[in-house]
Amino acid sequence: MSLKAVFPPGAPTPMGPYSPGIDTGSLVFVAGQVGRNPETGEMLEGLEAQAEQAMKNIAAILEGAGLTWANVAKTTCLLADINDFQAFNEVYLRFVSDPKPARATYAVKDLPGGAIVEVEAVAVRD
Repeated sequence: MSLKAVFPPGAPTPMGPYSPGIDTGSLVFVAGQVGRNPETGEMLEGLEAQAEQAMKNIAAILEGAGLTWANVAKTTCLLADINDFQAFNEVYLRFVSDPKPARATYAVKDLPGGAIVEVEAVAVRD
């Protein structure tokens, strides 16, 4: 098995020493994405804006690997406030389709760069 980094245009520059995505050939692992605008590097304001941008950032990385949200089998979602769970779900549902990915959602104390939401994904290549 060979690992290939996925660094597509349209995705934010990583905030640390990691690849935005890793393509194994059959699976694509997308690193946790927050609500940073990929063009400006600025964190967006508010849960809905950050969640939507995080999901768009994942879409850009998936596209860089030749995949879409329809290929996503598993997500992990991190929220700074679990009370944002329902509002996050409303944004999340705009990106996922049936069958919806398996998912874990956690409330965490802090996220990088002042983010209030972070999402990572694992996609399967047919």
